[in-house]
This record gives sequence, C-alpha cells and structure tokens, in this order.
Amino acid sequence: MRPTQSKEPEPQVLRAGSVARVSLVSGAAGPLGGDDFELNVRVGAGSTLLLNEISSMLLLPGARGGRSSMRINIAVEDDATFVWMGEPIIAARGCHHVHTINIELAASARLFMRDELQFGRHKEQPGNLLQNVRVKRDGEPLFCQQQQIGPAAVGWRSCAVLGQHKCMGTVLVVDPQWCAIQPQTHLFAADAALLPLEGPAVMISALAAETWTLRKHLEHGINLLGGRWSVAATEPARDDREAGGDRHKPDQIIPSSETIEQGNNYEYTN
Repeated sequence: MRPTQSKEPEPQVLRAGSVARVSLVSGAAGPLGGDDFELNVRVGAGSTLLLNEISSMLLLPGARGGRSSMRINIAVEDDATFVWMGEPIIAARGCHHVHTINIELAASARLFMRDELQFGRHKEQPGNLLQNVRVKRDGEPLFCQQQQIGPAAVGWRSCAVLGQHKCMGTVLVVDPQWCAIQPQTHLFAADAALLPLEGPAVMISALAAETWTLRKHLEHGINLLGGRWSVAATEPARDDREAGGDRHKPDQIIPSSETIEQGNNYEYTN
C-alpha cells in the first residue's frame, strides 16, 4: 500500500489535503481458487481515511480450482470518517469465492462504502460468489446482508434477485447527523433506489446490464444525499433497454479528463 492523490470525485472529504488516501492495487487476477486473504483496517479517533482501489478484482478458479476467500475487517473510532471507493469485483466463470466484510463503527463515526459486483465477463456465465456484509454501530447491528450468485445459488436469476442484469451495486452511508432526520426513500430509476435504514444510515441499491450504467445510478443516488456527500452533477443513467447501442458512450455532462476502455466497460476519472 502507498499514499496517493485523489482520482475521482470524493464524497465527504472533498479532496482535503489532510485526508489520508491509500490505494489498493490488485494483481493481474485473483484471488484464485485456494487463496485466502485478510485485510484489517483501523481508522483512529478523529482521523479520516479514504481507501481507493486502482483496478477491478477478477475472481478466477485457478489451476487446481478450489474455494477462495477474502475477509475485510474495519474499525472506525470516535469522530472518524472512513470512505471506501471500491472498484468492481468480477466473478469469472468457474470461480468459487466467499467475500466477507465486517465493519465496527463508533457512535460518532461516519462511513461511505461503495460495492460493485459484476457476474461474469463479457458474454460469460458467472462463477459462484457468496458475499456477507455486516456493519455494527456502537456495538449494535446496523446492517447485515448476505447474497449468493452463480450456478450453486437458488433463484439468483429470478426477478427478486438479479433478473437479466449482469451487475449489482450498493452504496452504504452512515452519518450521525441523520439521527434526527434521515433522507427519504427515493426510487430514482427503474432499477435503482435510495433506502433509509433503521439508524442514521441509507443504502443506495442498483442493478444494471454493465458497470458504466451501474456507476451512473450509484452516483446519482449519492448526489440525492446533498451536502458534503455529493460527488458530481450527473443525470440518472438511462434505462438499459432505452440506451441500446449507445450506452457505452460517455455522457457529455460528466466532467472527465480521461476515459479508460476496459473490454466492453468504461471507467471515468476526473
């Protein structure tokens, strides 16, 4: 790991120079079948950490197959802020991966966590991915979600889970200022919504055919929060069926200095 400069619009921290920025750099692929990784993060009292990811995480079966796993444990102390700008996790065909995220927040801590999943590469069926996300605030459960996608899961292609979409994403935001008044529920696209949780927190959830549309949905949901959580002035992504062959083209309203092509997906950096 190494300290880095900001690479995209940042919620809450607003490119402040006092923020500690750390970027995780993945290898060409992995985890592979049989790999077992663990990452532990502690954000000290009164401090702010922004965790970037430079590239997507590609889950592969490996030469001998087997299950891979990754555990991420995060502790955010009093009056501290943790902003996690995650890049997509891609579950390639044949993988068998368990991804576990455990977060412990102090009562006065703030959290922003972006989570994007892509099931299979272009024109590829996905492998098996089991993801567990657990968040506690002041020792009490705040958010707990488990989802399983892939051939080993039951009903993952139903309209209640993924349907015909290929990508799923969420943004979880916790802000003690919402103890009095929370943002309201907002269905801002056919497959995207902002949902308040029991506690000073909201979850923005979206489905899409590819990562470009997914990121646009999530950014629009973040901007609905207003204030320091906003990232950029963007329009909600068009419905996948309406976008047609133009859905990979950059939207001119996004201020972008560089466009990086990755297969059939695009990533925008300011």
